[in-house]
Amino acid sequence: MDTYPRYPDLCGWNALLPPRPATAPLQGTEQASVVIVGAGYTGLAAARRWAQLRPDDQVMVLDAATVGEGSPGRNSGFMLEIALADDADAQAVARMNAMNALCRDTMGELAALVAEHEIPCDLAHQGTYRAAATARGLASLGAYEAFLKAAQLPYERLSAQDLAARLGTAYYQGGLYSPDCYLVQPAALIRGLAEALPPSVQLFENSPVLSLRKGAGGWSLRTPEGEVRAPTVLLANNGYAARLAGGPLGQGVGAVTPVFTFAGLTAPLTPEARGLLGSDPSWGLLPAHRLGTTLRLTADHRLLARSFYDDRLPPSPQAFQAGLQDALDRRFPALAAEGATQITQHWGGATGITYNGTTFFGGVEDGLYAAAGCNGGGVVKGSLFGRLLVDEALGSLTVDVKGLFGEPPWLPPNPFRHWGFSFLTRRWRREAGAEL
Repeated sequence: MDTYPRYPDLCGWNALLPPRPATAPLQGTEQASVVIVGAGYTGLAAARRWAQLRPDDQVMVLDAATVGEGSPGRNSGFMLEIALADDADAQAVARMNAMNALCRDTMGELAALVAEHEIPCDLAHQGTYRAAATARGLASLGAYEAFLKAAQLPYERLSAQDLAARLGTAYYQGGLYSPDCYLVQPAALIRGLAEALPPSVQLFENSPVLSLRKGAGGWSLRTPEGEVRAPTVLLANNGYAARLAGGPLGQGVGAVTPVFTFAGLTAPLTPEARGLLGSDPSWGLLPAHRLGTTLRLTADHRLLARSFYDDRLPPSPQAFQAGLQDALDRRFPALAAEGATQITQHWGGATGITYNGTTFFGGVEDGLYAAAGCNGGGVVKGSLFGRLLVDEALGSLTVDVKGLFGEPPWLPPNPFRHWGFSFLTRRWRREAGAEL
């Protein structure tokens, strides 16, 4: 069983950026104060926090890929300051407000890092749209609106005509606009955050952890070319955490499973094509159904579509290209008629999900900790949990993470997990209908 994702395609976001030389892989035998597995948003936040609290410690971060090419660079670039729609519960406003406050603080920290280190990642506080194309989708938006009202969060209710005027698509029956979201070029952001790590942090790229074992002196992590030993290990590799903490160690973190979702980008739209869109120069749209299609118009005038889920990574992006193209063409038929919606870059990316949308957080065994399962909200939530995981490991945590964010239930092992996922996704696809 793979302990990290092996992508057959290049990350479209990363392909838009200048080439970046990777750090050397781990070689030989090393010793560290703490090893962090995964140079994503969770892992880098943990590295920054550990270096802040223990500046004399040797902090090592191991990543299976090159920064920007791995999973953190493959998301859609939404940085939500408030809870996702699936998390919304109008009956638990106090808890949700406390969660939102933590997310806002984390977003502020990320924005400050971008400004301090002048990270060119198109970070913009643009808010986000949620739109529905079906009656079921409108009902879902109604539930989310009830939460926003109860929490006294700002939003706008939008008609089909409003959405068409702003976005240039008549596909949706209605929607909501929330200002509580930033948009970003995710590969540029994660690359910039890696470059901004404190001097006491060593980053080793192309260093997938193949095994994790406990010995008399702590933990030993083996990579293809090296080994590192440390008394403390933080697993920040999301859905793959359980694949390292196997057997009895994986019982808790095994509630998180990797799931792949797929995306595509067009070439930059011509001025004539942009004239067929709405008044917003760039925007992001989240679907009303969990299996629906996410859309973006980027700062450099590209359209992005993200849709479809699978618990196994197809051997070729061709497996989902036609579906992504169809989703984009249906939403922008005038652009499609002009050939402007042609997707030129396709990729898949892994996220970690749990059955109830919560996150596994905390100790797995003595000296081994994990934060995994951000359920699609990993940029901000992952950064938050990475910082808090260090506080947990060092015994200084003051936030009741499990009380606020909940705990994930047990998931059955494969093949039962795969069968269950396949059954649920087929059912959800039928429910989603035109939201796809």
